[in-house]
Amino acid sequence: MNLDPNLGLTQFLTAALFVGLRIGGLMTFAPFFNSLSIPMQVKAGLTLVLTLLAAPLYAGQVPQIADGRWVIVILQEAALGLGMGLAVQFVFEGAQLAGHVLGFQFGYSLVNIIDPQSQVDTPVLSVFHNTAATLLFLNLNVHFWLLRGIMHSFIAVPPGSAVVSASAVSGLLGAAGSMWQIALQIAAPALAVTLLVDITVGFLSRAMPQLPVLTIGLSLKALVGYAAIGLGMTFWPTLFDEYFMNALRTSERLLHVMH
Repeated sequence: MNLDPNLGLTQFLTAALFVGLRIGGLMTFAPFFNSLSIPMQVKAGLTLVLTLLAAPLYAGQVPQIADGRWVIVILQEAALGLGMGLAVQFVFEGAQLAGHVLGFQFGYSLVNIIDPQSQVDTPVLSVFHNTAATLLFLNLNVHFWLLRGIMHSFIAVPPGSAVVSASAVSGLLGAAGSMWQIALQIAAPALAVTLLVDITVGFLSRAMPQLPVLTIGLSLKALVGYAAIGLGMTFWPTLFDEYFMNALRTSERLLHVMH
């Protein structure tokens, strides 16, 4: 860490504050980093280390802040980190939404377990989809791209100069809307085959009223649905690679509109 000798202590501390807020915002909402399974001490230590590494490099770019704008600037810096984290978190939300839809379709809407990530009661298929998304997230090294992105953000948007605009909010809302597209694409194969099972069992029940529709229908839907999920998972690495790349592009666009 090379600290410019001409850099004043006040300017360095100001830069450290803005850098720490932006990195802290990312750590709060970015997937994997916001996991409850990671101790708070580890998260705080990582945030502090990254802040100490980045602050001396960009302290000279910190603009003069008027006394009445400190609160606004602090909120905007935190919002930039939050936006970058949320853009990727929406991919996970889409995967969990697919699990919710499939759980309802399979008749598992009441089969809940405690999600280790959020510590809340969550449908079992949502936990499965979230776990698969996390493994792909790590396998594709998206966490490294997030760290590179947050460091690049200090070049694109110097500390203390972030501006929350209507374009930034609109872009983030557009990324949130992509959750439905992600959920539909992930759940589509299993939804299609289970709907065919429902239609087939419905016709059979009309032809043979004595047929135990409830028992056969639920068991058959579960078997066929899990087979469809298993086959669909072969395409998940390609799908999630595209989802994560789109999320990172959204983060990059946020940097351009918040400068």
